[in-house]
Parts: sequence; structure tokens; C-alpha cells
Amino acid sequence: MRRPDLGQATAQRNMTTLYQNAHSPERVAINTRKHLDLVIVVIAAIPALALGAPVFGYLVGAAAWFLQRGLQAFDLRQTAKIDESLRRAGIRTFEAFGRIWLMAGALVLADVVAGRRDGLTAALVIFVAYSVAFVIRLMSGPPSAEGKLN
Repeated sequence: MRRPDLGQATAQRNMTTLYQNAHSPERVAINTRKHLDLVIVVIAAIPALALGAPVFGYLVGAAAWFLQRGLQAFDLRQTAKIDESLRRAGIRTFEAFGRIWLMAGALVLADVVAGRRDGLTAALVIFVAYSVAFVIRLMSGPPSAEGKLN
């Protein structure tokens, strides 16, 4: 596409088309699949808590999962700017281990502060969310050339 020269008017974007493209069913389905683990953590809270799961343990597990997913997204955006692939891989690996320690710390916190049932509940929340995220990554295929997850 040719860029306009100075002094030439630029074409106006059709905002209706941009909105429709951003909210198309295909795009919404992809975004929902990409974040299905987060959706399941929220939706599963209702039956889990209704059946007597400890609230503190569920909240700690869910908070740890949401926090580590936020850190993962931040890391992917920041490291995408790095040109050297070896350096980018090293930083992402270091960050991934940090997220593992974050979740392990959340399990210990729930267990020590509120007891074994809460620690087990936090562990189950993280286990289910991780399992869903793992299956999604397997089904999505390899990361794109920019290093973003599909």
C-alpha cells in the first residue's frame, strides 16, 4: 500500500468495518479459546464454593493463576522487542520459572495461613487452570514468528 505524500489527504477509516472486524464471531471465538482457562476458573467458582470448597483457598489459587497469566502476557509483549532470539529465550525461561515459584508460594501461603483444605483447594484450582491452558497450547500449535502464542 502506497503512503500518501505530504499535503495529500489520507483516506478515512470506516469505523463500522473496523468495529465489525474486531467483534466478528471468529475473532471472539479465538479470544475466548485463548483465555478459556481464565473463564473456567471464574465459572467453576460457583459450583465449587456451593459444594463447600474453602473460599480463601479458591481465591488464593485463582489470584495466583490470574497474576501469573498477567505476568506471562507482559513478558511476551516486552520480550517481543528483543532482537536476539537466544537472549529472548533466556529471559522468557527465567520468567517462566519465576511464575512457577509464584504459584508454589501461593499454595504454601494458603496452606500455612488457612490450613490443609485451603492449600489443597488452591492446588486444585491451579491444576485445573494449568491443564486447560496446556491443552489449549497443544491445540494451538507452535508460537508465531513474533513469539506470540496463537
